[in-house]
Amino acid sequence: MRPSIPLAGATLLSCVFPAQLYAGGPPLMLAQPYQAVASLTPYLVSEKFDGMRAYWDGQRLLSRSGKIIATPAGFTEGWPHHPLDGELWLGRGQFQALMRIVRDQQPDSRAWQSVQFLVFDRPDLAQPFALRYQALALGLEAMALNHVQLVRQQTVASHEALAAKLDEVVNAGGEGLMLRHRDGVYRPGRDSGLLKLKPKWDAEAKVVGYEPGQGRLTGMMGSLIVEDAQGRRFRLGSGFSDEQRLSPPPVGTVVTYSYSGRTEAGLPRFARFERIFVGL
Repeated sequence: MRPSIPLAGATLLSCVFPAQLYAGGPPLMLAQPYQAVASLTPYLVSEKFDGMRAYWDGQRLLSRSGKIIATPAGFTEGWPHHPLDGELWLGRGQFQALMRIVRDQQPDSRAWQSVQFLVFDRPDLAQPFALRYQALALGLEAMALNHVQLVRQQTVASHEALAAKLDEVVNAGGEGLMLRHRDGVYRPGRDSGLLKLKPKWDAEAKVVGYEPGQGRLTGMMGSLIVEDAQGRRFRLGSGFSDEQRLSPPPVGTVVTYSYSGRTEAGLPRFARFERIFVGL
């Protein structure tokens, strides 16, 4: 079913991103944490999938860090010559299994049969999201590939309905919700036109040191000392398996952590290690 966003009389303008932006990865638009908005009317809402961000540049499938993702023969056959922004996904709660498949430089065709590319934007169109989404829907419908799917957007009438939708997704094993402003243009970097709503936030920080474990953890790593992009240092002491404590991420590794709000100093509350950051 096509989205009911009219295209009549609209001109879809192509937007070309400067090649130098690829030096640090493809020019992805990134979400800001959700802050209460006065009205939800301008927003379209979709599930936030726990997959791996992937960018099709018209010729290659790239990771967030800009590395080429090795896919089996035929996986990208029939894909368009224009960019697509989306997520490789195996299913709710299957992130680690997905990463084992994606990291294989000699891709297992049988394993990749379960992987989908969930597409949510057309970065090349210099138009509001509502029009980009309409064009994306028409293009994917024409492709008619089972493993390439449109991320469905819906309207939410109230903040109560948004909270109920979040509960529904999280209770079913999902991560949270994404809110896209209908009039938002695609801009590389974090943008207020794209919001993520989760029961907990997540962010990245670099490992700069360790604290030794005590008691049961004697002889293991007790906490990671990490530094965020603003130069703030703090500890991550939970979320690790014993195996990870025996062989912690090396200094310089970027890790993803979750947290529940921030202190007045900007430090994360209840910070917890989630995983090594996947830039691939």
